[in-house]
Amino acid sequence: MLIVYAVLVLGVLGLIFGLILDFASKKFAVEVDPKEAEILEALPGANCGGCGFPGCGGLAAAIAKGEAPVNGCPVGGAACAEKVAAIMGVEAGAGEKIVANVRCKGTCEATKNKYEYSGIEDCRAAASLIGGPKGCSYGCLGLGTCVQVCAFDAIHIIDGVAVVDDEKCVNCGKCIDVCPKGLIERKPQKKEVTVLCKSNDFGKNVKENCTVGCIGCGICFKECPFDAIIFENKLAQIDYDKCKQCNKCAMKCPTKVIKPKERKKPVVQPKPAEKKEADENVKEEGSTTENN
Repeated sequence: MLIVYAVLVLGVLGLIFGLILDFASKKFAVEVDPKEAEILEALPGANCGGCGFPGCGGLAAAIAKGEAPVNGCPVGGAACAEKVAAIMGVEAGAGEKIVANVRCKGTCEATKNKYEYSGIEDCRAAASLIGGPKGCSYGCLGLGTCVQVCAFDAIHIIDGVAVVDDEKCVNCGKCIDVCPKGLIERKPQKKEVTVLCKSNDFGKNVKENCTVGCIGCGICFKECPFDAIIFENKLAQIDYDKCKQCNKCAMKCPTKVIKPKERKKPVVQPKPAEKKEADENVKEEGSTTENN
């Protein structure tokens, strides 16, 4: 009999608590915009944080509220932006792609070392030992911590320096966060001209440790016709809003630390007379070969 009473009491208590929970769920329910769920489904689900929000869920909520642009996902790209724009009933818009940029050109051959490092293959660990083995205290340590955190295979160590693959980079910012030297910055992908150095040392000290560092000579500043070169703490920097990619600063830089914009050589089409002569020569060579 006691067992029956116990079961009845538990059943009544369960019913009471169930009614209380049902009432609370309806009373304190948070209304979710149905568009938010649709947007979340359209997003790639990488949860990389490159959009500036806590994962894809945070971005979806912000877009639904109108607090973030429909093309705010750097991973999904244009295709994802179009899907989200269709859900929101707006135009996607063509945003300029932003990529990571490693501001160091100090390869193994170009730089000197203070000591031989033997320890954990991690830039943060090496940097804790008097700034790392490189003579330049601002230079890339080349141990690949940025490579380890990149989920998109967009950064690699080449000859002791981290190099970004612009086509694969989605601007998630993880490499920026882990670099102990603060060498990795964001820049527009189309702006190829950039200063590959972040040393604030005087020119003499730079030359002693690196053959391709910025020595603060100011030649690039004088040569730029668009006032796109800025000097701060003995270091040249480029204002990408003003830079026209003319390459004048890169051509005049004595240490070649400024990366120039690559110019494609125009394909020279042969003149009609030259083409005709070349075709005739090919025919003559062919007939000679057949006779032999």
